Amino acid sequence: MWTLQGLGGPLLLILAVQFLIAFAYALLVVFRVMGRDYQAAVICAGFGGFSMGATPTAMANMAAVTQTYGPAERAFLILPLVSGFFVDITNSLVIQSFISWLG
Repeated sequence: MWTLQGLGGPLLLILAVQFLIAFAYALLVVFRVMGRDYQAAVICAGFGGFSMGATPTAMANMAAVTQTYGPAERAFLILPLVSGFFVDITNSLVIQSFISWLG
């Protein structure tokens, strides 16, 4: 436990920087590219969940927004497909890289 004691501050700093970068990217890029409307706002909520966790977190964020402000069918179609595709492709590339590096 004492070996992890000094990591609290750096981990919080990394988390804060990751949050700020994800927030800025969602606001400045994702919202504008997706059309600057309600659907884009819901996708930004999902992007925030995905960038800080995984696809289920993104779905929970989008569900929370749509329970308050109404449905957003396009957002619930786009984000799971794109995030699942991104995770699958990235995972396969990382695995292939490690296999070629090790053997």
